[in-house]
Amino acid sequence: MRKRLPYLIATLVLLTVEVFIGLFVHDGFVRPFIGDVLVVILIYTFIRIFIPEKMRFLPLFVFIFAAAVEVLQLLRIVEVLGLQDNKVMSTIIGTSFDIRDILCYFVGCVSCGIWEYLRRRKNEKDSK
Repeated sequence: MRKRLPYLIATLVLLTVEVFIGLFVHDGFVRPFIGDVLVVILIYTFIRIFIPEKMRFLPLFVFIFAAAVEVLQLLRIVEVLGLQDNKVMSTIIGTSFDIRDILCYFVGCVSCGIWEYLRRRKNEKDSK
């Protein structure tokens, strides 16, 4: 549980920040770019609650997932599924493809990868 608690706290903080951005920030930078960087970090920390170790490539898997969702937006998945009138689901899935979103996901996942690497190095040093 001790290894999971920091991820739970990070997930709750990031979720709060994302909800705040979604509800109250209507600009051209924080909401579309910072929000997209943070959302993949949120997904990463959420998964880490349940799998705190031994998933070295999790940042890569999160990036693939996020990029796949973005490509599904290009294919108009919300309309295909008939969810265009469901504001919550269409907001979660997204309705418009933007290659810059994939770049933001990449930045967020690289940040998680760096975190993963530094954490692993620290654990190796501590075990010596």
